Amino acid sequence: MQALTVENGQVNFVKTYPEPTPANDEVLIAIEMAGICSTDLEIIKGYMGFNGVLGHEFVGKVIRGPENLMEKRVVASINCICGKCDMCLSGLSNHCRQRTVVGIEGRDGAFAEFLAVPARNIHVLPDSIGSDEAVFIEPLAAAMQIVKQVPIESRQKVIVVGDGRLGLLTVQVMAAHGNKTNVALLGKHEEKLTFCEKRGIRTILLDDMIKKPEWDVVVDCSGCVEGFNTACQLVRPRGQLVMKSTWVADKPVDLSALVINEVSLIGSRCGPFPDAINALAAEEIVVNGMITSRFKLSEGLVALDKAKDHNQIKVVLENK
Repeated sequence: MQALTVENGQVNFVKTYPEPTPANDEVLIAIEMAGICSTDLEIIKGYMGFNGVLGHEFVGKVIRGPENLMEKRVVASINCICGKCDMCLSGLSNHCRQRTVVGIEGRDGAFAEFLAVPARNIHVLPDSIGSDEAVFIEPLAAAMQIVKQVPIESRQKVIVVGDGRLGLLTVQVMAAHGNKTNVALLGKHEEKLTFCEKRGIRTILLDDMIKKPEWDVVVDCSGCVEGFNTACQLVRPRGQLVMKSTWVADKPVDLSALVINEVSLIGSRCGPFPDAINALAAEEIVVNGMITSRFKLSEGLVALDKAKDHNQIKVVLENK
């Protein structure tokens, strides 16, 4: 099968990569569409030390597996767990001691024609959610994990730092769960900020921002050291800073403001797929217009370069 792989930081398009053979508890998915995210780009730089097929945001159709899943349009949670360790048994299966993670750690990903994942990871899509929406379910679930960890109160001032793919989803989640008038998005790209302004969400251009420690909850979706440092400058004393970014640091990180202001730093990773699916089905979160470029899988190398362009929102790979 065709696949887009990374090997010691070198990305290659492979025409004859071995097709996955699903285990007894797994299904085989024919990938229809996969999204490129910042984590994929960081993996290429060395994040997680991963070698194999990239990609973890996808939608596809089950072509081998239990009868009740055959031919179903699906997405899948990316943490593949043992179900037996202390983390799994205590309700923290996303932190399974033995887990593999699709396209990130120990398991091939979705930038390929086919993907094998455990059947327990599968989520069948309702007909009301098209593929252009479904490809956002994984990052939207990650955004929704924030409100599981940090319940947002209407009185709280919340700012999301970073107007990229995840930032645009996260600020919508924050606005839906808090007081919309107290939520803002901080970014550098006017066209991306306009996406949120059209949805009634306040935006602030970085060049116009007066950096004061006055925000109750700050969510870093910037994907870079500079953005994290900005987030540290914005959170109030005893406030909460949620870190959604994953990056390979190439510059010093200044944590002094967190110590001085006694800030709670909260790491946040994967989230609840059912919540993301329901939010899209109910049109509580809008993703229309977020796909800005489409490429065939065979054009994957060009697509990855395109995804580095800050004027892009979401670049997708399609198997058609």
